[in-house]
Amino acid sequence: MNLRQDLAAALPADGLLRGVGGPPVAWRIAEGLVSYEDAVAAMEARVAAILAGRAPELVWLVEHPPLYTAGTSAAEADLLAPGRFPVFRTGRGGQLTYHGPGQRVAYVMLDLSRRGQDVRRFVAGLEAWIIATLARFNVTGERREDRVGVWVRRPERGEGREDKIAAIGIRVRRWVTFHGISLNVEPELAHFAGIVPCGIADPRYGVTSLVDLGLPVTMAEADMALRAAFEQVFGPTAVAPAATDSPADALHSN
Repeated sequence: MNLRQDLAAALPADGLLRGVGGPPVAWRIAEGLVSYEDAVAAMEARVAAILAGRAPELVWLVEHPPLYTAGTSAAEADLLAPGRFPVFRTGRGGQLTYHGPGQRVAYVMLDLSRRGQDVRRFVAGLEAWIIATLARFNVTGERREDRVGVWVRRPERGEGREDKIAAIGIRVRRWVTFHGISLNVEPELAHFAGIVPCGIADPRYGVTSLVDLGLPVTMAEADMALRAAFEQVFGPTAVAPAATDSPADALHSN
């Protein structure tokens, strides 16, 4: 399928996810590794600024040092190696996941009051965004009704085998979203062994990345694909100025 067909298959075609009025979504890529505490503080500040009308919507692309995050549905038993990396309890939905170098995390701060006040449709939009991004590398990503995230079939690894290539975990405050998605470009996949990723223990379901699939994709190439696909689903973006202050100060500004 081409990109238009991929999007049509992935997302209900009612146009609600493209913003009505307002400036383009600011698009910013962080340099270096961003601590999880700084990322959360920055998102909190930006969401407050969006709600107050002081800042436009934002997509912020980061990489984190190795760490685990536990969403609101996380089970203690799913943390298999509690001393391996720092564990952060977070207000996003979902269970346990891993973040680290080589994984692109996209924090998505959008105003759903401009895009249809429908959280399920927003999540479908995030899935469509990831699926369309993968399609640019000729990878077929799929959603599953009983499993969150985007999955890739791996028949060469056994019957019924599927691996997760991207995770989704969001929070919504007064119709402004934060947290977002993570796409595995070239992380250390062995680090996922310290948890039961997203609470899925079935051995048929593992974790993969673009590089694990045999695609030598760089982070810069992944970022370009993410931006182009985002605009197909959510509308135009504009590059935000490079940050020179703390992450929280930088995201508070335009």
